[in-house]
Amino acid sequence: MLHEMALGGLLFSPFVVFAFMGFVMTLATRLVLHKLALRRWIWKEAWFDVSLFICYLALSIFLLGE
Repeated sequence: MLHEMALGGLLFSPFVVFAFMGFVMTLATRLVLHKLALRRWIWKEAWFDVSLFICYLALSIFLLGE
């Protein structure tokens, strides 16, 4: 079961941590795709970014969620 995390006296939901991890992994992937000039092959970039975030969020919850 997932529990709240205390940081500086504030309680954070585990979903906030997972969402932050998904956001960071999405930004890293976007940076790599931009550096390798592979973003031009993506048809709808906004939909790709959202779906990539959702996939990373689900992956982090699956692997790190108890």
